[in-house]
Amino acid sequence: MRKSLQLQAEMIEEFGACVFDVTLDCEDGAPVGGEAEHAALVASLVAQAGDGARVAVRVHALGHPAFEADIDTIVGQVGHRMSHLMVPKVESVADVDRVVAALATVSCEALPIHVLLESPAAVHRAFDIAAHPRVQSLSFGLMDFVSSHGGAIPAGGMSSQGQFTHPLVVRAKLEIAAACHAHGKVPSHCVVTEFSDTAAMKTAALKAARELGYTRMWSIHPGQIRPILEAFAPDQGDIENATKIIAAASRADWAPISFDGQLHDRASYRYFWQVLERAHQTGRVLPAEMQTWFSSASATL
Repeated sequence: MRKSLQLQAEMIEEFGACVFDVTLDCEDGAPVGGEAEHAALVASLVAQAGDGARVAVRVHALGHPAFEADIDTIVGQVGHRMSHLMVPKVESVADVDRVVAALATVSCEALPIHVLLESPAAVHRAFDIAAHPRVQSLSFGLMDFVSSHGGAIPAGGMSSQGQFTHPLVVRAKLEIAAACHAHGKVPSHCVVTEFSDTAAMKTAALKAARELGYTRMWSIHPGQIRPILEAFAPDQGDIENATKIIAAASRADWAPISFDGQLHDRASYRYFWQVLERAHQTGRVLPAEMQTWFSSASATL
């Protein structure tokens, strides 16, 4: 956890913006019987995070005895410094409501909630969960999802290749992405466990970003962060093209324009503005005429 926070601080310095979040883990990170001590450590690390850092915490699942204690110890003390709360194994809107109620007990009603969908039933309810006003992002929990099928999905469905070819896994990913985009929420792609295989990591990230509609992705090793950023960033040519179109639109007071023989209006302006936002959020250097429209405070991948 300390290494992740240090790397985040170094990359904030490098890029002038926070280009990835750090999620401190209680669910899998705490030893059995040591949940309280681990929660106290996590709270202290959140409190020590530097300016511009985006630090979240994954608490224990709702059914775990340590869930309420995590909320009290961590969110109750440092919730105002957290970027969001990550809740695993959410199954329904009712589960989200339980999280909202728990946050109300520690006066953190404004803290965004990110949820992990990790079962077929949860994926089935993805659209309803995404519609909840307190939910900011849905993440796909690949390994628990595969395990929940009782062997019907082979172990290869959890690999960097199999997770993009097995129909049930791909269908779940598409459902989550579609649900997020339907309700203006952020779809976050699952991990790639082959953390030493950079080529596999980048291939998976490209597929997640360009074929499945994901706009964020989990990493489980520091070596995965830069390949993810590279895959999710727009190409330099796309950045330059978006800059020209947005600049021309601005000069026209956002009226329709003709650019390279094509009509552009507010619908396409929105798209090209999002290209520039994504470039900024992934640490790309924007052309000078666009830089004044962005600030480091707005950077979230």
